[in-house]
Amino acid sequence: MNDGILVIDDEPMILELAALVLESRGYEVFQALSGEEGLRLVAEKRPAVALLDYMLPGMDGMTALRRIRQNHPETYVVMLTGKGNQEIAVELMKAGASDYILKPFKSHDLLERIGNVLRIRRAELSNLELLRERECLLKEIESWNLELERRIDEKTKELEAANKELLVSEKLATLGHLVAGMAHEIRNPLNAISLFAQVLQSTEEKGSERAGCVDKILQEVDRIDGILVKLLATSKRSHFAPEKVFLPEVAGRVTEVFSSTFKAHQIRLHCDFLPNLPRIMADASEIEQIFTNLISNSVQAMVGTGGDLEINLFHDDRFVHLIISDSGSGIPPENFSKIFDPFFTTKEKGIGFGLSVVLRIVKSYGGAIFVEGAEGKGAVFHIQLPWSRDVGEMEGKEALSSDSGAGIQS
Repeated sequence: MNDGILVIDDEPMILELAALVLESRGYEVFQALSGEEGLRLVAEKRPAVALLDYMLPGMDGMTALRRIRQNHPETYVVMLTGKGNQEIAVELMKAGASDYILKPFKSHDLLERIGNVLRIRRAELSNLELLRERECLLKEIESWNLELERRIDEKTKELEAANKELLVSEKLATLGHLVAGMAHEIRNPLNAISLFAQVLQSTEEKGSERAGCVDKILQEVDRIDGILVKLLATSKRSHFAPEKVFLPEVAGRVTEVFSSTFKAHQIRLHCDFLPNLPRIMADASEIEQIFTNLISNSVQAMVGTGGDLEINLFHDDRFVHLIISDSGSGIPPENFSKIFDPFFTTKEKGIGFGLSVVLRIVKSYGGAIFVEGAEGKGAVFHIQLPWSRDVGEMEGKEALSSDSGAGIQS
């Protein structure tokens, strides 16, 4: 883009005169004898101003004006006309002319009009550039705002998740203090009840109705004691004996215990354990408890309907991933935030300790657990347990034989 001036007129004398006047003021001047030639030079030279005759052979000046303003809006047009009536002036300005000059014109008038148009053009183009920059800045600010909103939303969700974990941890800690005192206070009278019942048992004839009642008392004492043990397990470790644990072996032991249950309830077991899984440093009994509690939950969700239970094991650079999913009754949306709470259960005879125990164990290893699923569509539990290369990856092909890669038990 330059401050060149294109003069379009079919009279060579006008072209020469205009060129002489304009070049004397340092303007670069181009000349065209027709509208068609003028349009070609506008496209080629991109002049700042076109000085265009209203009366041209072939393509008339009004048509050329409209074409220039439509296709090359940054070239401003000053019309030359011998008709000085008001209607033509209004028509020219409506068509996009920046100014018009009556023939015959004086050189100083021509220079003044051209100078005014160039100043207006520079101001308007500068404003357009500022508007474009403003638009770009607004889009950039909008992009920043969207990114900021995304990050705020992401951090908010992280804080909500952390707050939920903190609340659960506080509940477990509070439960630990409560259980410790409650277990002590309950076990004293419970022990007395058990001793008295044993004394009665020794005095009653076996098989009698009274002996049967004593047996039931002792059974209920054992049941209460078992509940206390589960309560203690929910809130803290009773013992911790770390060793190198191979999760596929633990999964095999636990699923073997459940094999008859699977068969009785028409539950199909699918195992997919990727090879070369690393061992983790953990207490084997705690890892067994994770498998036992989750599989027990899945089984109970499929009692009466049967279905599929899937256990997947794989690892990345930081975690061994355990995924246990079932095709059972699923989890209602309103229960997602409560399923790991102690005492929360939807079962008639449940006491709500299983998942809170799993959570406590997973968190004690610095792992993570979360659940997916919908009501009527089963549940999927994801567990991440950290492993260290110091523990050592399994040697050889110790992962599992191909038989346990995708086995099915019915």
